[in-house]
Amino acid sequence: MSVISAHSLTMEFLDNVLFDRASFDVEEHDKVGLIGANGVGKTTLFKLIAGIYEPSEGSIFVSSKVKTGIVEQHACSDFTRTAKQEMLSVFENLIIIEKELEALNREIDLHPENADELIEKQSSLTEKFQSEGGLTYRSRAASMLAGLGFSESETNLSVGSLSGGQRTKISLGKLLLSNSDLILLDEPTNHLDIKSVEWLEDFLSKYNGTALIISHDRYFLDKITNKTMEIEHRKISIRKGNYSVYAALKAEQEEADRRKYNQQTKEIERIEGIIKQQRQFNRERNYITIADKQKQIDRIKAELVEINKDEKPLKLSFKAQSNSGNDVIAAQDISKSYSGKYLFKDVSLNVYRGERIFLLGANGCGKSTLLKTIIGKITPDTGLCRFGANVHLGYFDQIQSGLSSSKTVLEELYDTFPAYTISELRGFLGAFKFGGEDINKVMCDLSGGERARIALLELMLKKPNLLILDEPTNHLDIASREVLEDALLDYDGTILCVSHDRFLVNKLATRILILKDGSLTSFDGTYEDYAAAAAMPVKTAQKQEKKPNEYLLRKERESEERKRKTRIKRLEAEIEETELLKTETENELQKSDVISDYKKLSELTEKLNKLAEKQDRLYEEWMQING
Repeated sequence: MSVISAHSLTMEFLDNVLFDRASFDVEEHDKVGLIGANGVGKTTLFKLIAGIYEPSEGSIFVSSKVKTGIVEQHACSDFTRTAKQEMLSVFENLIIIEKELEALNREIDLHPENADELIEKQSSLTEKFQSEGGLTYRSRAASMLAGLGFSESETNLSVGSLSGGQRTKISLGKLLLSNSDLILLDEPTNHLDIKSVEWLEDFLSKYNGTALIISHDRYFLDKITNKTMEIEHRKISIRKGNYSVYAALKAEQEEADRRKYNQQTKEIERIEGIIKQQRQFNRERNYITIADKQKQIDRIKAELVEINKDEKPLKLSFKAQSNSGNDVIAAQDISKSYSGKYLFKDVSLNVYRGERIFLLGANGCGKSTLLKTIIGKITPDTGLCRFGANVHLGYFDQIQSGLSSSKTVLEELYDTFPAYTISELRGFLGAFKFGGEDINKVMCDLSGGERARIALLELMLKKPNLLILDEPTNHLDIASREVLEDALLDYDGTILCVSHDRFLVNKLATRILILKDGSLTSFDGTYEDYAAAAAMPVKTAQKQEKKPNEYLLRKERESEERKRKTRIKRLEAEIEETELLKTETENELQKSDVISDYKKLSELTEKLNKLAEKQDRLYEEWMQING
């Protein structure tokens, strides 16, 4: 049964056509991921489905048999309530029945002469209360709050004292508890840490209704959805399959369309060549041939496959201007507390050149504070943190606090990078999707996505050899996230990154750090490696002492192989560095002032011998590891 049917749906907004003559169906129990670049009309489509907006043309039909829920309908309505009371407000009808039952109990005690009539009414209300979930509504609300990451103490705080993200989570929770048959979720994983997102995935996988989900979280979409809908170039397309399946099918279709388009345009060029030749003959029968060939061209043009030739994707490439030393970050016993409460204590961390490390942990555990402590923006209570030799830092702040000036986009960039010409900076901005008048936008008026793109452009132009990134994919659409991933994968420096984007973590990570209860633990491998190991029950780990566990043995082998490859990479870097120092020393020995200075000559000769010995040792170890 179709829950949603759209026919020739057209929507114009502020003289901009978002989608034109779109038709699609969503079936009962479908979980559909709605994707598309920022600003294409995804939220507008939700409001059309919910009946908040009317289409410019065409129609959209939602089955009268379903109850539709959208976050806006469940927004926090009373800021004086506690978080717990606000979550319970979605069960207002049950709370009213509960109060009526309490009043009936008192009335039965006060008026026993009317007991029969009152008991009958009580029995009817009790049956209704139980059938509508009255016995479990409080525990469901408490479970929802816990799943969304609220501590027991936070549930007793007033809604007005909560952060915007926490209020959004309450609105989401109320929607999920609303008993709707069709739910419209707009970026539901925003403001959630990984643990809460996994809880939401479990909730939605058990949800028996229909769901449309706007999200840029590809890992989440792959886990939940069975269909994918995309708004692109004013069209709405829908296919079976989660995001990864959809993306693969779309890529295949686009490649087939490109091949067909090239064939069609070549055929048009060939026929046009014949027409040109026939015109040169200038005879009557030639004009008959020309008319026939023109008809062929018209038929091909009518069937010409549409391809998006004017699409300009984000262009991003990080290249380090120079190599750092092998030891990039060394943090020893660092601690930080606020109001007597430690975020982390006695944390030590070593980061080596070429590593791509991702820092994970619950919201509020101190991940961003740890990054800021490492780079010196925050002073630790105890301990010391230092960078290695020749380390040049590039830092991406998730709130882009440095990009809130009254300057225009072009002025901001020119003041930061005066060595570039205005023409060069315009070119860079164009590659980052700032064209035309966009360069004259004021920095403090930019959207979150626009500010993120400026921050990434500045990082690219600085050419650091160490990137410290705090939630770099927030505010980026899927296409921009994929461009960023490929750029970071190709980056020749070192990365330390905080992210809740599991797709990004899984694709890039060589090591994962977990910040929990103030302590830092390290895990070699991808996110899926870490998740699989973390999901193993304790009993399994105990049994492996008696009988080897194949999974763990395989993971140990994989871990050893990763360590071997990492060591090879470090050895090669040290060999290269030693060779460079040897060359410099040999060049020094050739200088006339050194040749005439016995003491200096002896020192440099001794230095050269030690470098040669070191290089021999490094080569020997390299050959042993590769042997």
